[in-house]
Amino acid sequence: MKTVSHPSNTRGVANHGWLESYHSFSFASYYNPERLNFGALRVLNDDFVAAGRGFGKHPHDNMEIISIPLEGDLVHSDSLGNEGVIREGDVQVLSAGTGIAHSEYNRNSDKPVKFLQIWVVPHTQQVAPRYDQISIRDLEKENEWYQVLSPNSEDDGVWIHQNAWFHLGKFTKDQTVDYTLKLPDNGVYIFVLDGAIDVSGHQLNKRDALGVWETDSISVKASEGTQVLLLEVPMN
Repeated sequence: MKTVSHPSNTRGVANHGWLESYHSFSFASYYNPERLNFGALRVLNDDFVAAGRGFGKHPHDNMEIISIPLEGDLVHSDSLGNEGVIREGDVQVLSAGTGIAHSEYNRNSDKPVKFLQIWVVPHTQQVAPRYDQISIRDLEKENEWYQVLSPNSEDDGVWIHQNAWFHLGKFTKDQTVDYTLKLPDNGVYIFVLDGAIDVSGHQLNKRDALGVWETDSISVKASEGTQVLLLEVPMN
């Protein structure tokens, strides 16, 4: 088993006043040659958007873009004609493919919005652009992993053009939970949203991350009140 540790305080930071963003991987003005990606996982940004502010319309292509709101309401609009609001308990996916432009704004004038912006490199280029948004509240479970993304449109959660699986874990008590990788050439990037975990002797706290690969499974010891995002992605 190989590992790479990304403590919270080693992430790139961008503070634009209206936007405070923490980058797990090289992004925009933050560049670290040792932090370009984790396999197909290209971007994991931890974003805080000020009240009433947001991202103006901008383009993307050939990338799978996943947004997971943690707090507040985020208004989405895109060049395909989709408009809506995503909030905590939702997951949004944008398959940019041949090209799409979108904007995202904090709907509220009195509080910030907090969300994760995740980019995954697709296995197929130049696909037709696609947008989807779902509530994952019916999928939520306590003290075990529950799936929120996969490559299969028939599975739980949203789907993308990549052999990747995302799971969340919300632990209300001290718990040890195993995770078995779906594919032997995949790795797992474990991102702690809150609380504390132990993975094979690696102690992780809030917003710390650990990448693990060349293993069939991992065992996670989670403390009470812990929330974890687990991202399985191809390493090649």
